[in-house]
Amino acid sequence: MAVYTDLVRYRELFGNLFRRDFHAKYRGSALGLLWSVVNPLALMAVYLVVFGVLFHRSSSIPHYPLYLLAGLACWIFFATSLQTGARSLVDNADLVKKVRFPRQLVPISVVATQLVTFGVMLAILIVLSLIFVPAGRAMVWLALPLAALFVCLVVGVSLLVACLNVLFRDVEHILGAALFPWFFITPILWSFETLDLQGHQKLIDVLRWGNFIAPPIYAVRAPLWAGQAPRVADVIYLAVAAVVALGAGAWVFSRVDDRIAVEL
Repeated sequence: MAVYTDLVRYRELFGNLFRRDFHAKYRGSALGLLWSVVNPLALMAVYLVVFGVLFHRSSSIPHYPLYLLAGLACWIFFATSLQTGARSLVDNADLVKKVRFPRQLVPISVVATQLVTFGVMLAILIVLSLIFVPAGRAMVWLALPLAALFVCLVVGVSLLVACLNVLFRDVEHILGAALFPWFFITPILWSFETLDLQGHQKLIDVLRWGNFIAPPIYAVRAPLWAGQAPRVADVIYLAVAAVVALGAGAWVFSRVDDRIAVEL
């Protein structure tokens, strides 16, 4: 896993890339880091009104605002990391072609920038959970190691799509088109426990386990929303998915590293 150990060896360079991406993200903004909270909260408010009030979705899911916000926090981090990560090497073509350095630091630094928003949202969720789900105060802290595994999963997938997008520029467009329907088949606005799909157990199984982001979201959300330990199956799925994603990202990067500068 030398692809990831370079984060330690070249930590100063990684820090510089992160600060550059972070400053560029909020340059000229009056609110600065607050935008990382405003945007997700605005999305949460819209979805809560539409699905919680207009469609009465909240009646079947207790603490629905917390359920929704926890799911959105994970999804926003995942989706924005993939979208910005896919273009990271292309957008930094001048740097990549001029200087020889561990190029995997570029997409990973982009994910680290999105991690700031995810960290702020996670802190807010923990506070809200402590207030509204007092019975689960002992369990809420399980969200931290589970969120760390979720970050590893996102890093691996982001590195993978960044490499593929260098070779096939259609990847970023396919990803952009896929994320919209992907959002609605992921249990963020709804829950598998509230679905009425009698006689369609195979479809439920495909949605539950075939969507590799669904069990991780369930695992991270459980201690935050329900104040309970997540199901063992979801935790195992998250851990395996994180390892596989990191391994796949490293393997693909090692195969295309020498071609990145040429393709750009």
